[in-house]
Amino acid sequence: MSYKIAIDARIINSSTGTYVERLLHYLQEIDKANDYIVLVRAKDKDFWKPSGDNFTVKVAEYDNYSFNEQIGFLHFLNKLKPDLVHFCMPQQPILYKGAHVTTVHDLTLLKIYNTDKNWLIFNIKQLVGKFVFKHVIQTSRYVLTVSKFSKSEIMKRYKVRTEKVAVTPLAADVNIDKLAPYEHDFKEYILYVGQQSDYKNIRRLGDAHQKLLETHPNLGLILVGSIKGGALNNKKYFEDRGYKNIEFTGFLPDPQRDWLYKNAAAYIFPSLMEGFGLPGLEAMGYGAPVISSNATCLPEVYGDAALYFDPLDVDQMAKSIDSVISDEKMRQDMIKRGYKRFSEYSWKRTAKQTRSVYIDAIRNYVIY
Repeated sequence: MSYKIAIDARIINSSTGTYVERLLHYLQEIDKANDYIVLVRAKDKDFWKPSGDNFTVKVAEYDNYSFNEQIGFLHFLNKLKPDLVHFCMPQQPILYKGAHVTTVHDLTLLKIYNTDKNWLIFNIKQLVGKFVFKHVIQTSRYVLTVSKFSKSEIMKRYKVRTEKVAVTPLAADVNIDKLAPYEHDFKEYILYVGQQSDYKNIRRLGDAHQKLLETHPNLGLILVGSIKGGALNNKKYFEDRGYKNIEFTGFLPDPQRDWLYKNAAAYIFPSLMEGFGLPGLEAMGYGAPVISSNATCLPEVYGDAALYFDPLDVDQMAKSIDSVISDEKMRQDMIKRGYKRFSEYSWKRTAKQTRSVYIDAIRNYVIY
């Protein structure tokens, strides 16, 4: 029997869109039986083009967290009449009564405050978010999340049964043949890739890097990502203190970003909290040794392939980095273990696990 499954992919061209795009890519490989309707914003109508005849793209022009999402998108879905909707993020029409599953990567947004945001507006949005998350987790037939740590947090906070929360880990792809050099002035460098909200802990990484300059005077710190919000605040923090050898690249195309992964002395992930930590896994795939915070899910995801430090201890962070970049034998051993850990994750497996959740949600749903 064939089912009509709608995938809310309105975030496909955002910072978390890799998850959606890779899921769609591999669903096309493994599922030729069911009919999929991929819902995107108008600007992304041609961003992802299906190769399977059972996949179609429809425009769903509804802003996240908007009144139009609650009313217009609700009417759109009711008219579409799918057997199941997969909301790839918690934002969705809360009055939708049809069968649906929701991906909740983590609960980070409910626990943090970013200093680059207006305090009052941020807290109002966070209160709304707490209500939406609770409602979504209660009404979804299944909740998909990306790590055992996130599953544990969801179960503890919302008192849901373990069977209702499915762990479908992320993965990473490598494109070695598409690398493009990025020009910089450093003989060697350590690397961070991603946004720079407060919980990413970039200032302490900068502090640790400056300590390393005492013994590694030519060591650079390259920070890849759009220079806005938290990144602007971090840049000012470093400039006010006269910090040296720190480069903010701004947004980079994947070939240049991946070249930086490939050629880094080490990849550093200093975050205070994560749901998965995909950049570290990407770094392993390109042969960068990973030195990571020991917080939340990160030891679960990276296993014995990373060297860990307390993210609140700048001295320990600096010593951990120094131990890797000063010891080539240790560095090569970490690179080898990183490749192995990278190979243990698979987008295709994630797609298979997700498809199984879809079918169970439609046919066998008995969890309340």
